[in-house]
Amino acid sequence: MANYIIAYHGGGKPESPEEGAEQMAKWQAWVSGLGDAVVNPGTPLGKSKIVSSGGVSDGDGSNSLTGYSIVKADSMDAALEMAKACPFLEIGTVEVAEVMEM
Repeated sequence: MANYIIAYHGGGKPESPEEGAEQMAKWQAWVSGLGDAVVNPGTPLGKSKIVSSGGVSDGDGSNSLTGYSIVKADSMDAALEMAKACPFLEIGTVEVAEVMEM
């Protein structure tokens, strides 16, 4: 089995504490449902900066990286099935990639 990162893009601040609590409850239920496949349940990220050969700029575009989780799966297809059930898809997008061993 390999590890896969599920990267969260976009989203935004909930409009109310109740909406935030609802989103968090859905996400926690999803993580709980993944069981032993969860390697790292997730970490939200703050505002980012983009570094290029031309300098540094704000990374706060509409599809900025906002967090990640790491799961263990038999294949990319299995990891994608996990990601397709993620409630974050209600507010943003997710990207899945295999974590390569070096």
